[in-house]
Amino acid sequence: MEEKATIGVSQQPNRTMAPAFGTLDKVEIAEAVKSVLPGGIPVFKIDAGSQELVKIEIIFPGAGATSQPYPLVSVGTNDMLDEGTVNYSAGALAEQVDFYGAFLQTEATLDFASVCLFSLNKHLANTIPLLEEMIKNANFPEHEFDTYIQNKKQKFRVDEAKVSTVARKRFTQILFGDKHPYGNYIIEDNFKSVNRNLLSEFHSSAYALKDSYVVVSGKIDPRMEDLLARSFQTVEAPKKDKITIKAQALNPDRSSQKYFVEKKEAVQSAIRIGRILFNKTHPDFAAMQVLNAILGGYFGSRLMSNIREEKGYTYGIGSGIVSLKQAGYFFISTEVGVEVCKAALKEIYLEIKRLREEPVSQEELTLVRNHLLGSFLRSADGPFSLADKFKGIFDYGLSYAYYQNYVQTILNITPIELQKLANLYLKEEDLIELVVGKMQ
Repeated sequence: MEEKATIGVSQQPNRTMAPAFGTLDKVEIAEAVKSVLPGGIPVFKIDAGSQELVKIEIIFPGAGATSQPYPLVSVGTNDMLDEGTVNYSAGALAEQVDFYGAFLQTEATLDFASVCLFSLNKHLANTIPLLEEMIKNANFPEHEFDTYIQNKKQKFRVDEAKVSTVARKRFTQILFGDKHPYGNYIIEDNFKSVNRNLLSEFHSSAYALKDSYVVVSGKIDPRMEDLLARSFQTVEAPKKDKITIKAQALNPDRSSQKYFVEKKEAVQSAIRIGRILFNKTHPDFAAMQVLNAILGGYFGSRLMSNIREEKGYTYGIGSGIVSLKQAGYFFISTEVGVEVCKAALKEIYLEIKRLREEPVSQEELTLVRNHLLGSFLRSADGPFSLADKFKGIFDYGLSYAYYQNYVQTILNITPIELQKLANLYLKEEDLIELVVGKMQ
């Protein structure tokens, strides 16, 4: 027996009977409600929590790596927001945050940066001003900056010895070109060029509140918006003109399709295979998510079954589709012993070829459908996850209909349609191959 199900609150189960098998038919996601602070900052609220806890995230679309004037500036500015302000030392700020049982988190990505506060509702009158202090008054103290750069450089040197790190960075450089922000990665000389003045200037331009928006999730206190307005009601113009790096062509000239970076001391080789694709605004994105899951998107995928379970070449292998604001890309990633690197490459291409030449069986497609629908349900569970769902569409100019279409694509896509997608987007001649390590 099969029953259709929706996202919602279920009745108390009868534990004397096995539950009926159900499939997801309809998506009902709590949607964000928009308001605007007196200073003009939009606030998107998701009131869906049961605990007296709220997450307040302020997103700055112009503070990601695509907008930085030099490498390390975006991430350095974001990392150092809590390392000292006009009114607080780093230690004093941390002490205040801890005293109120709050938590501050910062994030800098290629496309945006954010500052996030987790706080009990009863302490919002004290914790929101701390969030304001970080955003408005960060002053990047010299001593903390020097310590930060030294630690960052040490971590960089450790990571550069890892074939996986080199492969990840070199792969995006090959895909997008080193002139494009998505392909420009950090080298050791960048640590000599960056200074606290660059961070301060970037902060003044990129962290302008007039360009930001706020996402609040959890059990929202009625006082919360008034408290936000007190701290963020005055939106000043940025002190510096915003600097934006113009994106270069997404298809740079390449000398070949296959690249090798030798690491003589390596006992494993890192493999990356993929291509520039598209982001989630493309009509084929949802369908490609299904195809990707079959190939390498979950533990029972074909790549895992073949290269890990049957051949024993690796502990793990996977594939994915990355959605960015300006583009997207498909990738396969693994690390294998140097003695089986060539054999692993051969098996990867055989699995891709199978998708192009043979329709997926209904049995395998049903298994993948259930996996993807279950993962989707888990990813929409709880107010903070719902906030991530909102950001996942808002940043791309999409509506909540995107998730309806995603579920319907999973439910209705056919083996023939998947085979057509494989022939369209997974041609071997379109794929870039990179190996970092050794090949025997």
